Amino acid sequence: MEIRASAEDYLETILVLTEQQGKVRSVDIANHMNFSKPTISIQMKRFLENGYITFDENRNIHLTEKGSEIAERIHKRHTLLTSVLIAIGVDEEQAREDACKIEHSISEKTFECIKEFYDKNFNKNA
Repeated sequence: MEIRASAEDYLETILVLTEQQGKVRSVDIANHMNFSKPTISIQMKRFLENGYITFDENRNIHLTEKGSEIAERIHKRHTLLTSVLIAIGVDEEQAREDACKIEHSISEKTFECIKEFYDKNFNKNA
C-alpha cells in the first residue's frame, strides 16, 4: 500500500488522539477530521489489511509499529514546521495549516536542513 498524504494524516490523527485521549475509535477520528464515519471505516479497514493498525476487543484502534513509524515521522515534521513558520512571523492557525501541506512533500534531506537551521537559530532547548 502506497502511503499518500491523506493516509499519513489519518495515521498522525490516530497518534495525536491516542496521546490526548488514551484510546481512539473510528468515531473519534471522524469527529476530529470532519469526515463521515463510513469514510473512516473504509480507511481503517485498509489500514488493518495492510498492517498499520489493529483493533482491540472494544474496537479501539492501535497503531502497529509500521503505522507508528509513519505517524511519528509526520507528526514530528508537522510540529517542527509549525514552529518554524511561527518563528518567522506566520500566525499560529495559518502556520499549522501550511505545515500540514508542506510536511508531506519535502524530502528528508530538506527537512533535516530546516531542523538544523531552526535548532541553531530559534530553538533554545536544542
